[in-house]
Amino acid sequence: MAHCVPSEPTSKVQAPESIPSQVSVDQSMRPVLFEIFGEIWTVQSRLGQGVSASVYQVSSGRAATAAVKEFQGDSQGGDYGYHKERAVLEDIQGHKNIVTLYGVFTNHNCVGVATRCLLLELLDVSLSELLVRRSNGVKGVSRPQKGHSMWLVQHCARDILEALAFLHREGYVHADLKPRNILWSADDECFKLIDFGLSFKQGNQDVKYIQTDGYRAPEAELQNSLAQAGMEGDSGCTAAIDLWSLGVILLEMFSGIKLKDTVRSQDWKDNSVAVVNRIFASNGVMCPAIPVYHLRDLIKSMLLNNPKQRCTAEAALLNPFFSIPFAPHIEDLVLLPSPVLRLLNLIDDSHLHNDEEYEGVCGVRQLQRLQRSPAAADRPNLRREVCGGHLLPAERLQERLPVPDGAVRISLLLHPPHLKNSAVFWPTSRILILSTPGCRCRH
Repeated sequence: MAHCVPSEPTSKVQAPESIPSQVSVDQSMRPVLFEIFGEIWTVQSRLGQGVSASVYQVSSGRAATAAVKEFQGDSQGGDYGYHKERAVLEDIQGHKNIVTLYGVFTNHNCVGVATRCLLLELLDVSLSELLVRRSNGVKGVSRPQKGHSMWLVQHCARDILEALAFLHREGYVHADLKPRNILWSADDECFKLIDFGLSFKQGNQDVKYIQTDGYRAPEAELQNSLAQAGMEGDSGCTAAIDLWSLGVILLEMFSGIKLKDTVRSQDWKDNSVAVVNRIFASNGVMCPAIPVYHLRDLIKSMLLNNPKQRCTAEAALLNPFFSIPFAPHIEDLVLLPSPVLRLLNLIDDSHLHNDEEYEGVCGVRQLQRLQRSPAAADRPNLRREVCGGHLLPAERLQERLPVPDGAVRISLLLHPPHLKNSAVFWPTSRILILSTPGCRCRH
């Protein structure tokens, strides 16, 4: 059994929250145990593996779940990476769009090798996975657009720009922004930045090779080339390199196209703005009703070759693109997990007997309070109490979709495009939602 002793505590980290875990242990793996802060944690699965570190999903006896990033103890890079990432994370804790560091500890494995570990917030799906799923399509959902919905692009852009604005105000550059390092949090219903192993203080860059191929800014490309040639030189890498990476990411989300080969082309190097215009022109024909020009201008302002002319994160947040009240597509609710609302079935208009069956607006916060009440299952009129309208009879609901024991089924009409905290309002769409009284909801 691996034995871990906690390193010195830090006042900037918090304990992981106990949450129900429904993930079973991967039986193909040799069981691995960590003793973290006097408690045994079991490895559920390996989430990823790099040159100097591996990331695992772990759970404790309290049903708490977290992620452990274990750095290789027998390599200089692993030890350096641990101290580097720990220092950055401890310095920037507290922002909702940056992964939470719960603590640090040292693991002594069965052969006596000590490894340094970070105990991190467990997040859900990466933007990289979302891009793959979008390219493959969602079963039962047809869309004329290749890329993600404008709502999802806007949501991601705003979340990451807010993270970058905070990071840059603190004097840091992320230096490795890519879809794999942007993850969705089902608990907080937002995107978060992870992996600060290449981050550096602006004006004090201590890493020669930065960013990932395909998302690398021109000045970072020059710096990497000089480093490979053994030449010294200041290419002027600043926070602007993060905006370049985000511009490429947003263009991939909109177009649904992997742009790695495109950004390597001479056409892109000569005039990236013209390439962006062509991509938007071709996609805009497919969805002429969607106002995409604000997004196009935002992306172009991030992809200027001169880093001094690129927009800053704070300036980008003022772009008119973020004032447009886009509504989520049905696919967005399928792709992005949420602990509050579980979408089970989209009811077609042909199934409606009359509009009154689905009238009424659910107060989401009121519903959350009722769900947390132990007496919720004993209230037969809960659906009517919450929705306050003429609802589909219970027996017809039962015919449409089986109701698990202890569940409260609610049919409602979710109203005009507005997003607030964990509530998702869906314009003019009739949906069927399953919510269990015991589900953990945030207020």
